[in-house]
Amino acid sequence: MNTKIVNRHTVIADPPLARFLFSDTRMAAVWLLVRLYVGYSWVEAGWHKISDVGAKTNYIIDGSGILAFWARIAAVPAAPAKPVISYDWYRGFIQLLIDNHTEVVMGKVIAFGETAVGIGLILGAFVGVAAVFGGFMNMNFMLAGSASSNPVMLILAIGLILAWKTAGHIGLDRFLLPLLGTPWKAPRVESAEGTQRMRVPQLA
Repeated sequence: MNTKIVNRHTVIADPPLARFLFSDTRMAAVWLLVRLYVGYSWVEAGWHKISDVGAKTNYIIDGSGILAFWARIAAVPAAPAKPVISYDWYRGFIQLLIDNHTEVVMGKVIAFGETAVGIGLILGAFVGVAAVFGGFMNMNFMLAGSASSNPVMLILAIGLILAWKTAGHIGLDRFLLPLLGTPWKAPRVESAEGTQRMRVPQLA
């Protein structure tokens, strides 16, 4: 007797509201506004660091600006004052960067990274990836004790990550994602009768 083993997988469908918000191209115009706001904010922040050539404030010459920031947030004040950084492990990480004189490299990474994230979001190129890096920087700034606009930017970045398939539809992702074969190619599934192609709705 021949025994056939068929792997059965359960695909849990998204609720209608989630599909509309994150997978429907009708929401692309809304995500475009979010992209432009977040992207402009990153470009503005990054370009300011690139163009700053102050002896004590620059990021891309010798990193004096980021070093001064690290020194301020890593300092532990006398009690009862509380340190800027709440988590000891993150303060230790910042101190490690200071001790190893990484400001020359990290200053450039931060300045050009912020600018690149902003340009990617504005152009709608690999929006999901750009939003991940942007959210990662927001998280680090918040861990460093800098709230400012970072909580709002992080929430918007999470939204762009969830809507990665359609957030760049009015942008370069409309052409870039199909070239990569995602998300419009239907996946293949194995069945007892052979390989069949699943029928999935095509995005507009």
